[in-house]
Amino acid sequence: MDPTMQAGLAAIVGAVMAGGAVLAWHISDRQRHTLPEVEQPVVQAGVAAVLSILRSSAVVVDESDHVLKASAPAYAFGLVRGNTLVVPELLDLVAQVRRDGQIRESELDLSAPDGGTARTLTARVAPLGARLVLALVEDRTREKRVEEVRRDFVANVSHELKTPVGAIRLLAEAVDDASDDPEAVQRFAGRMRTESDRLSKLVQQIIELSRLQAHDPLEKPVMVDLDAAVATAVDTSAIEAAAKEITVESHGEHGLEVFGSQELIGAAVSNLVANAVAYSGNGSRVVVTTRSEGDHVQVSVVDQGIGIPPQDIDRIFERFYRVDPARHRSTGGTGLGLAIVKHVAATHGGDISVWSVQGQGSTFTLTLPRNPGPERATNTSPVEVVVPADPETSPVTPSRSQQEIDR
Repeated sequence: MDPTMQAGLAAIVGAVMAGGAVLAWHISDRQRHTLPEVEQPVVQAGVAAVLSILRSSAVVVDESDHVLKASAPAYAFGLVRGNTLVVPELLDLVAQVRRDGQIRESELDLSAPDGGTARTLTARVAPLGARLVLALVEDRTREKRVEEVRRDFVANVSHELKTPVGAIRLLAEAVDDASDDPEAVQRFAGRMRTESDRLSKLVQQIIELSRLQAHDPLEKPVMVDLDAAVATAVDTSAIEAAAKEITVESHGEHGLEVFGSQELIGAAVSNLVANAVAYSGNGSRVVVTTRSEGDHVQVSVVDQGIGIPPQDIDRIFERFYRVDPARHRSTGGTGLGLAIVKHVAATHGGDISVWSVQGQGSTFTLTLPRNPGPERATNTSPVEVVVPADPETSPVTPSRSQQEIDR
């Protein structure tokens, strides 16, 4: 091979090697400047399916607090808007869990966006994989309210029981001290009987109210004769009415029946009549009327008593609430009668309403469906309240029972 050809081949080989070196350098440089692809965190299909059937509000966020998965309740409670977690307290918990990987629980008070009742939520936040965080939120508002009601009920019962029990003890000591005074012994013994009757009535009504709330009292409903319920209520209050020279009358349609519990409806009507007699003046009248209104039956109890102040009328159905606490000693009331009426009405799918003018009297109307059927209401406070500001100018027309007693 001549020298010229050798030189050409050497030049070609050199050029190829130089080109290869340049190409290798470009490839190496591109690899150095190209960012590695990061696998985006994705909620696995199995996890998403589990979250979708949970009753809790479930939210899954990534390392940038971007919401990847959220259940419908999470949007309903206002925890998530779009793809953003909007509750600061929950965001703080997520940050803490992401920092150390420890599961955390906390109770949150979430204000309603429309200014309504605030909700109490229990949040449990835990890591989900390497970069995801799961937040499960339970609505505990109802449980908290039930607990508050139970606590108040226990406190009220304890207070109410202390009064007659303490009075009986003091009267017993007074009888012991006055053992040689027959007149004083007789007087103290009479007061002991009064206090024991009050205690017995209180315990009976507490048991009755607890039984109403503990289970469904309409497991075996029957056709209830309202005439018999009214007659029993009038007869039960006859002694108290006679002592105050109060006339108790019953009017209205006869033969009306409702489907429910004979015992509970009778107790509700009896409580209304007893309440009217207790708060009526001597020599007044109490009128009980029954009438049908379409698919419902109404029992109205009208009195000429002290009436109810406007500021108290929306609270009279609360347990242990009394319009005038100073009067309960003389009336013998326990503050549970109207609460029992309210629960009986709710249980039967009806309601209880009141029309009252302070100093002139009140009309309590118990409305019950003839047959509540499967859609029987479950609301525990179906109270309709009508308060006329002035009996002469008020747009509220007194019931037929009130017109009857005014004559």
